[in-house]
Amino acid sequence: MQVEIQIDSSYIDPKVIILTASMTEDVNCIVKKLSEDAAQIISGHKDEKIEILEQTDLIRIYANSGKVFAVTNKGEYILRLRLYEVEDRLPSDQFIRISNSEIINLKKVNNFDLSFTGTICVKLSNGMITYVSRRYVPKLKKILGIWGEYYEKENY
Repeated sequence: MQVEIQIDSSYIDPKVIILTASMTEDVNCIVKKLSEDAAQIISGHKDEKIEILEQTDLIRIYANSGKVFAVTNKGEYILRLRLYEVEDRLPSDQFIRISNSEIINLKKVNNFDLSFTGTICVKLSNGMITYVSRRYVPKLKKILGIWGEYYEKENY
């Protein structure tokens, strides 16, 4: 991708133009990033209190029995958002959906175990273990930089 910046005093507000042959996932991601407002607040309920949850403290967010939970080192909180709403509020370069019911913070992952056939085992910083569903394995491998012919045929 090429990036070009032109300084022109006739522009009061910045103007962004994207030139592309087609709409790709990368282009959609750039558009989403450029149109994002400041980080949105996520609040959780615990012990009849509402707390503001810092995105950097989130380890995992998951849905279970019709409720959405957020896990931090301080404990588990119930959220009043749907999982897709939480996903929209989180930066996509730090948080990734690993199944239809779970999002993890990549910065809170100790390691990924690829020895499981068809899936990936994830060990989180708080000791929890979770699994990437088959549907989300290719996306995670791409993010980790292990997606490709060599890895698919030789190692995984």
